[in-house]
This record gives sequence, C-alpha cells and structure tokens, in this order.
Amino acid sequence: MLSRVAASFYWLSRYIERSDGMLRMLKINYASSQDTVQEFTWEPVIRIFAGLHVAEADKLEYDSRSVLKYMVTGKNNPNSILNIITLARENARGVQEHITKDLWQCLNEYYHAVKDPRVERSLQREDPIGILDVLIKQVMLYYGTVEITMERGEGRSFMNIGKYLERAIQSVDILDTKFSSVSDNPNLLTDTTYWKHLLLSLGGYELYLKTYREGFEAENILEQVVLNNDFPRSVIYSVNNIQRYFDRLKNDTNVDTFRDMSFQIGRLQSRIKYSSVRSIRQEGLHTFLTQIRSELYGVGNSLNEYYFANS
Repeated sequence: MLSRVAASFYWLSRYIERSDGMLRMLKINYASSQDTVQEFTWEPVIRIFAGLHVAEADKLEYDSRSVLKYMVTGKNNPNSILNIITLARENARGVQEHITKDLWQCLNEYYHAVKDPRVERSLQREDPIGILDVLIKQVMLYYGTVEITMERGEGRSFMNIGKYLERAIQSVDILDTKFSSVSDNPNLLTDTTYWKHLLLSLGGYELYLKTYREGFEAENILEQVVLNNDFPRSVIYSVNNIQRYFDRLKNDTNVDTFRDMSFQIGRLQSRIKYSSVRSIRQEGLHTFLTQIRSELYGVGNSLNEYYFANS
C-alpha cells in the first residue's frame, strides 16, 4: 500500500474518532451546565480539545452557547467539528477507490449534516442536545458502515490503529484534566455528579454501575478508564487493539521497521498492563498519564516516519 494511502486511512479515522469524543463531551458538559447551581466552567473541555491560549479561553469559559459554536461550527477553530470532518472527507476523497461507496456516502452525509445552517441556529437558539445527538448518530452510522462494508485488509488496519490511538489519547487527556481539577478543589472528590459526568462523557457510566457496587470512587474510576480490558474506551483496551492491528501489517519487506515499532507498542502495552491503581498512585497519576501520553505520541510519530513517509 502507498504511504499516502495509508496516511489517509489513518488520519480519516483519527479525525472521526476525535469528533465523536468531542461531541459526547460537549453534550454531557452542556447538560451539566444546565443542572449546576454554581457558575459552570467550560475550561476543561476547551483545554482538552481546543488548545487555546489562556486569554482566549477565558473569554469563552462561562458562555455555553459561544463554546458550542466555537467547538462545533467555528471556522476559525482548526479543531472544530466542522473543520476536522472537512479534513476527514478530504482524506476519504484521496482514497475513494479504496473505500466502499456506502462508506463514502455515509461520510458525505456526516459532512453535510455539520455544514447545515440549521446546526448553528440550533446551537445558538434552541436545545443544543438535540442537534449534538444527530451528529453523534452520524458517527455511529459511520462506524457501523465501516464494520460491515470495509475489506479486512491493510487499509482497515491503519484505520483501526488511528481510531484506537486517538481514543487512548483522549481518555488520558480527560482523566488528567479531571483529576487535576480534583487536586485544585478536593471537594470534587466526593461529588458524585462530577464523576458521573466524567463517565458519561466516555460512555462508561452503565458499565461502572454494573462493575462497582460501592458508589462513585475516584480509584474505581481510574481503574476502569485505564486498566479495564472490558471497557471499549479504556487506555489498555485501546493499546491492545493498536498492537492487534499493527501485527497485521507485518510482511517480508518491513521486518526491521516492524520489529522496532512492535517493541515500542509492546513496551507501552506492558507499562499499562502491569500497573495497578496502587502503583499509579505511588508514582503519581499526572506523572503516569504524562508518560503514557508521551509514548502514545511516540507511536504516532513512528508511524509517520516509517509508514507514512513523513506525510
């Protein structure tokens, strides 16, 4: 497979996964902003997904409608849903002969759904949750279409590596941000609504209730999001799948490169697999998550260097 084609598959999938995480977090945080009695801050969401300078973030921090507009349809925000879906569609166009017609149509529908002027109008004047749900369902439709129509070849392996790498980075970023807020405000440690919203933003609320009977405990949430092999958005589940789909790329022409990267992914996998909540606490959660994030970015950089010809 051409490096350009592999890179397009990879980035297409990363952009879609990023949009999914953003939409879910925006939905849960908007609902939270309506429920809370105190003034609600969007600072954690802006920090994770927008990367704004402090002064710019301060302007949006307490204005829910402005945040939604900036994050969903903001043309000047390179990481808005509108802009990343445009990039996803451009990547799909570049590999259109390698993807199914159903998948192209599905992605095109998602693109036009975000571009619809009614989206911005709904975000500003009506109930935003309804329109965010529409866009979330577009992502779900995309993933279902990929699952039932795409050939199980190299292209799909690069797509899944991109998806799970993006997912792992998101989970690490959300955990790091949420737990750092607890360090700044220890009262959040016993705030069940705070932990419930964290789990809802990752789609892990129902699994948590089935797994843990003693209520919302910070250590249980940490265990689920980092170490639970049955949670589809846990860090270990994502890294296991990066390894799984990377293994499928091995062939006679890339043995040395494959070995180097396989070691890199395997080292990260073992680092998480052989950790426990206790050992993470002893090391320091922020230190642990920072190292995991660094190694995830290292995997992405290696893919860019060895497989995508620095594209």
